Amino acid sequence: MRSSMSRQTYSTKGGFSSNSAGGGGGSRAHTSFSSVTVSRSSGSAGGTRCGPSKGGFGSRSLYNLGGSKSISVSVAGGASSGRALGGFGFGGGAYGGLGAGRQTFGPACPPGGIQEVTVNQSLLTPLNVEIDPEIQRVRTQEREQIKTLNNKFASFIDKVRFLEQQNKVLETKWALLQEQGQNTGVTRNNLEPLFESYLGNLRRQLDSLQSDRGRLDSELRNVQDLLEDFKSKYEDEINKRTAAENEFVVLKKDVDAAYMSRMDLHGKVGTLTEELDFLNHLYELELSQVQTHVSDTNVILSMDNNRRLDLDSIIAEVKAQYELIAQRSRAEAEAWYQTKYEELQVTAGKHGDNLRDTKNEIAELTRTVQRLQGEVDAVKKQCQQLQTAIAEAEQRGDLALKDAQKKLGDLDTALHQAKEDLARLLRDYQALMNVKLALDVEIATYRKLLESEESRVSGIPVRVSLLLPTPGATTFGASRKNESSLSLGRHEM
Repeated sequence: MRSSMSRQTYSTKGGFSSNSAGGGGGSRAHTSFSSVTVSRSSGSAGGTRCGPSKGGFGSRSLYNLGGSKSISVSVAGGASSGRALGGFGFGGGAYGGLGAGRQTFGPACPPGGIQEVTVNQSLLTPLNVEIDPEIQRVRTQEREQIKTLNNKFASFIDKVRFLEQQNKVLETKWALLQEQGQNTGVTRNNLEPLFESYLGNLRRQLDSLQSDRGRLDSELRNVQDLLEDFKSKYEDEINKRTAAENEFVVLKKDVDAAYMSRMDLHGKVGTLTEELDFLNHLYELELSQVQTHVSDTNVILSMDNNRRLDLDSIIAEVKAQYELIAQRSRAEAEAWYQTKYEELQVTAGKHGDNLRDTKNEIAELTRTVQRLQGEVDAVKKQCQQLQTAIAEAEQRGDLALKDAQKKLGDLDTALHQAKEDLARLLRDYQALMNVKLALDVEIATYRKLLESEESRVSGIPVRVSLLLPTPGATTFGASRKNESSLSLGRHEM
């Protein structure tokens, strides 16, 4: 009699589900989970909306973990743009399958909805000033660039919020996986592809954030370059203003010198007029004295030729000469005074026009400098606000990145632990199979011995063949290479 044993291997089939659970409907045999809302449904899984995506949690998901009905768990989230976060689906049924849905990422819906980014349009309204159109065009371009930066910062903030929501989703998934592993005792053989896909998505998100950060850094450098250009322009305007003020001071000194020269000339004209009057008066006095002296003096001349001296004609001639000299001096003084006066008037008019033009230029430069000062202050304030917003966004992004890295490390640790548990279970299973094989061999040996003993007692010779297993085989049978025979017989005398 020969007995054999064969090993049977039962395979556990696991598949992946490509569907994401929506909270809008379902059956009694399915349960859906959304990281946004938890609700109880008796007939179909209920859920709440957040944008176009749906998600819900049915009360049968935990109640039927040990039942025979298939249970699927998926995490769904989405944003108002129509993109949805496909969940990880788990199915438990007759085959104990483990499935995971395709996962896509989109902006998550933060608590209370995505906050609208508002921009004060009054700050973006261009100033209505009469300046160069080229400067106005440059300012308009700068404002458009600032608007673009504000929009990009708003999108960056939305991405940070999305990462925070993803962290919450990750925590919920991890808690659900731990709970399901504790309650159902399902093996984690198929968790490795699930974790690898999720880690790949996290790495893609990290690369996207790093690229966004590099782009924002380049935009910040561009804004800083614009600020440096404005600073250089402002310094140039300050230098021009200083040069204009210095020129004004020089012109003022020239005008003061011209005014003092005019006053000196006026004084000289007055002095010459007084001197001319004094000389006229002096000449008149001398003439009167000469006439008096001539009238009081009797001159007795004795001449040989008996000629008569005409004193009246001589005096008239002298008087005419002096009057001619006085008139000539008066005419020359008046002509010289008139010429100098006209020259001073022309010079004063020129300096007055130059002074007026200089004052107008100084006033225009002052207004331009004040306007540029206001614009520079506004740009500095905007740059400071942008730098503050960038610092805050970088801080939030770093925190989210650190949190994601921490979660990633936890998932790696859990995956490593699951692999170790799987290896330990395989070792235990192999040890049990070896023990089972040894026990089967012993049982077969004892059975053969008992059968041979029964045959011996009954007086029938019997041949006992013990088949030892070969390496790598689990079947006992007739084999000449590994056969040891034990013959027990009783011969009748």
